[in-house]
Amino acid sequence: MVNNAYDRALADSALADDADLVAFGRPFIANPDLTKRLRVGAAQNLPDRTTFYGGCSKGYADYPIL
Repeated sequence: MVNNAYDRALADSALADDADLVAFGRPFIANPDLTKRLRVGAAQNLPDRTTFYGGCSKGYADYPIL
């Protein structure tokens, strides 16, 4: 498993180099539909770090989806 600031191209490269799994942490927080965005090449929402692990739903349940 690999992680740390992977985008689609870097993930594809890691998988081609025998990685079994790529983790997307922050991008998944900001993009609840990240898998769809990666498949279709759509732009991604930027994560709002000020809301990470803040104890409420802001930043987890209000990002726009495709």
